[in-house]
Amino acid sequence: MKSFAVLFLVVICGMGGLGQNLKPKKRSNGEVINFRTKTKDACTMSMSGDEEVKLRIECKSQGMTYWCEFTGKPSVCRAFRNNPKIYWNQIAVELRKLPHACESTQVLKITMCQKAPSAALMKQIAAGMEPEDAADQVKSAQKTSTSGRGAGKSSIKKILKPPILPLIKTTQRSQGSENETEAMKLAREHCWESLHGFCSYIIGIFRG
Repeated sequence: MKSFAVLFLVVICGMGGLGQNLKPKKRSNGEVINFRTKTKDACTMSMSGDEEVKLRIECKSQGMTYWCEFTGKPSVCRAFRNNPKIYWNQIAVELRKLPHACESTQVLKITMCQKAPSAALMKQIAAGMEPEDAADQVKSAQKTSTSGRGAGKSSIKKILKPPILPLIKTTQRSQGSENETEAMKLAREHCWESLHGFCSYIIGIFRG
């Protein structure tokens, strides 16, 4: 009776251990892996999704940022189900060998799942490139163009503004010319020719 009870416990424990071995390990969903390419581009790799997984890679290189996205069903691969962390680490190792993490990488292949169905392969679905802080550069360019327009308007206003000329009293000039004419006439009538200028000056003073 005791031997039967011991045998029963051994069977139960064995089944429990078998269940633990069959249970897939926890996936690395949401984990971020940092790596550098062959040309020292600083990159991050993040994963999301359960059955169909989406992989996004972002890299910074010489003032530029480039990215690419992959999708696939790596859970079809038994090795991935056993240890997904090793699977993603192997992909990061392969990407480190490349000068550019997104160019010439339409399909990500690793040795641990090379015999798995094609659905397990991570295939590239999108990619892009843009300068760092592009929004700030656009804003600064807009501010520069706006200030330049304002300066142009003010300079145009200054150019087109007519100059202020002093007012000329025409009546005074006309009166003075008439007095000079009358003084010259009197000087010609009453003075010698050599003294016309002096006489007209003296007559002008008295008439003015």
